Formats: sequence, C-alpha cells, structure tokens
Amino acid sequence: MITWMQRHRKYLVITIWISTIAFIGAGFVGWGQYSYGDKAGAVAKVGDISITSAELQKSYTTLFNQYNQLFQGKLDEKQAQQFGLQRQALRQLVNQALVLNLAKSYGLIVTDDELWNVIKSQSVFAKDGTFDKTVYAETLKQNHLSIKEYEESMKKDLLIQKTLYLLSSGVNTIESNAFANALGVADKISYKILTPSMITLSPSEAELKALWGKNQKEFKTSPSCEVSYVTQKPITVTPSDKEINEYYDMNRQLLKGPDGKLLTSDEAKSSIIAALNDKATEKEALRLYIDYKKGALKAGVIPQKATVSTESSTFDPELTKEIMSLNDQKPFLKPRKVGNDYIIVKLDKMNPARAKTFDEAKTDVIAMYMNTAKKSKLQELAQNSYKTFSGSTTDFITRKESDKIGGLSTPEGSEFLTKLFASKQKQGFITLESGNVIMYNVLEQKLLQDKTLADGNAVLKFKGNLLDQALLKTLESKYPVEIYVEGI
Repeated sequence: MITWMQRHRKYLVITIWISTIAFIGAGFVGWGQYSYGDKAGAVAKVGDISITSAELQKSYTTLFNQYNQLFQGKLDEKQAQQFGLQRQALRQLVNQALVLNLAKSYGLIVTDDELWNVIKSQSVFAKDGTFDKTVYAETLKQNHLSIKEYEESMKKDLLIQKTLYLLSSGVNTIESNAFANALGVADKISYKILTPSMITLSPSEAELKALWGKNQKEFKTSPSCEVSYVTQKPITVTPSDKEINEYYDMNRQLLKGPDGKLLTSDEAKSSIIAALNDKATEKEALRLYIDYKKGALKAGVIPQKATVSTESSTFDPELTKEIMSLNDQKPFLKPRKVGNDYIIVKLDKMNPARAKTFDEAKTDVIAMYMNTAKKSKLQELAQNSYKTFSGSTTDFITRKESDKIGGLSTPEGSEFLTKLFASKQKQGFITLESGNVIMYNVLEQKLLQDKTLADGNAVLKFKGNLLDQALLKTLESKYPVEIYVEGI
C-alpha cells in the first residue's frame, strides 16, 4: 500500500486539492454503543493491537491539559465532556494503533540503538551537559513512570514517526499557491448564537420512565471496591554530613531554586534532609507492607476501612485508579505517598457495576432527556430561523480569526470558522461540539492580496494531514476497529 501511495502520490495530491476546503479540520464520527470490559480491561482493539484504559487515561489527560491551557486553567470536566475530549483521546489512540499495525505488517522496528540515541539527546536527563542514567531514573520516578513504561512509549512513538516518514514529500509552487488562495478568502458574515439554555422543557414522569426503559444499559452504578489500608507516618532522621553530601552529588541537577539556578550544598541542605526523611519513611512503609501481606501487623496497627469508586473516593484520582485496578490475584498495593504519609491498601471486596433503578438513575435520565431534547429543539429552531434571523455582523474575517466571533470561546470560534469556510452554503447553521448552534449568512466575500498566509511548512503540514486521512481510511478497511466502552 505504501508503495502504491508513493508511486501515485502526484495524482493523489491533484485529487486532494480539488476539494481543499472541504477537508480542512475534518474529524471522525463516533462508533455507537458497546458493552464495557468485554475484553479483559481493554477499551478497544485495532487489528492485533489492544488499547488499555491506562493508555486512554494518559491520552485524555494530555488532551485535557492542552485544552486547559487555551482556557487559562479554567477548563472543567463538564466542558471537557461537551468538547468530546474522551472521544478525541480514543480516536488518537485508534489512529496510532492503525499505523502500528501497518508498521508490524512491513516488519518495521525501532532498534535499541535508535531509542537510546533519542533518549540520550533529551536535555532533561543530562547532568553537566551529558546524559546521566541516575538523573534519567530519578526524573522518571518523580513523574510516576517506570523506565520500562517510558521506553515502550518512546519506541511506539518513534515507530509511528518512522512509518509516516515513508510518506513524506515536499511542496511545489502550484500547491503553495493553491493553499494560499484557499486560506486567503475572507468573509463578512451575520451570525446568531443559539444555546441550549434558550430552550425550556418540563418532561413528565412517563416520558422519563420511557427514556430510562429504552436506555437502561446507559444507567449503571460505578464499580466500587471495599478496601482496608494502613498508614506510615513520617519518620525524622538525623543524616550525617557525608550522607547529605552524597545525596547532593547524586541529585544536584534536580536541586534548583525558584529562579531555576542550581543550589549549593548549603542552600539545598534543608531540602536534602527532607528528602532523606522521606526516603526513610518510604523504607519503613515497605516493611509495613511486608508485615501486612504476611498478616503480621504489629499490635496497635489497626487498618482503616474505605469504599472507593471513580465517582466517590477520599484519595486523589491517580491513587483511586490504582486501587480500582486491584483484584483477587493482586489484592495489595505497595506504599503510595499521600501528603507526607505513605499508605498500603488491601482489597477486601470488589463490587461490580449494576443497572440502576429508575429512582437511582432519575437525575441522569433527566440530563439525558434535556440534552437530547434541547439539541432537537435547537436544530428545529435553527432550521426555521436561519433565513430570516437578525444577528451580529463581523468585519471581513479569515478562518484564523476566531477571536473576532463574539460570544464564543476560542475553541468554539475556531470550530465554527473551520466549518463555515468548508461549507458551500451562503446561508445556514452550524452545530458545534459544545451543543451551541450558530446561524450564519455570508454577506460578502473577498480574496486577500496578502499571499504570505501559507508558508512551506503550513502547506507541508496540511498535505501530511490529508495524506494521513487517506491512509487512515485505508487502514480502517484493513484492520478492524472494535470499541468496548460506552458513550464515547
């Protein structure tokens, strides 16, 4: 397939450019509803490659942080759901798995030498300008990563890059000019934003029960587990000067002040003592862990009880996730730091998810009803009003000027303009991921004289995106995609 695409790349590019605008920002649709946990904890399987819940969580966290920067740290989970971040995170993993299947079929690999050349070039692992294995291990530990996890992830990323590199190509003048013309269009529009809050609904009990009856699989309790745990309180030690100096020599690259400069041994002394205290506490916690596993806790050490679920937990999300992964074969969790303490957790009982009764699910049923019904009403309102509405008018704007669309967040404005410039309709309405609907009327259109809008890198990136889309569609037909999670 790669050979074919390379051989016919010239003709493929011509075909792609015929519908330049239509493909900009194109996404992927969802895959419907599936049962959860059917395949031993995997959330999806693509060809021969399984996608785990841990990988989905990492992908989601990365995507959430990227959006959160756009929102200046104010993004919450509700907004993340509205933007479909979990679906996007899963889509990214599916795309990666498709390429990895292709790499596997062609026998492509990343050698240990290739991996190490990349790792050794990363400045975060350097000490005095040179890669240092101790700094490498300590940095990964501080970021809650094992060396094995990090290197497996790096190999996967490098293999994807190597595979896609086979399809890379340059940019010619015709393509650059075509891209400049495509992006050089500016529209003056009239628009009006319709939001779900404009719709008022009062569902009856009968309507809610009917909806609950049709979607009972959607309304389940969260799996929970009953656990016992013991706590190791902080220990205070009095380290010798030799121990302090040895710790400093081993970790000096990590001992920095607020200004980012390396601290001297004296400046770092209090931090070193705190670290040595923590190390001694962790060591004692490991002894406590062994005693707990053997059923030989000392007199006076009484485990505390807790019920933990993803929706309700006294522990932070990362620790909660680890606790929820315990099972009968692995009922103990090694010492984990909570504040200044260390805790050791033991699984007592796992409570699987079950279907909710109507009364238990009522709040969720109402939310589903309101969400579905409001979307339908908004679509109906937009359909009946888009030809006659009176709204705000913009100056001439390009697809990049999302900040000029008042009333929308930056991601919403970008999504709206992408879909607007992809549309062939002078008047119409556009539904956003957030649920808002924008009615629009293109009043005027002009071609900008500034041809600097598209540099070579932009064109190359866009060509790559289009080629990736064609590749992914081909791979999806070759490697079946199975999704095991609901509601994404």
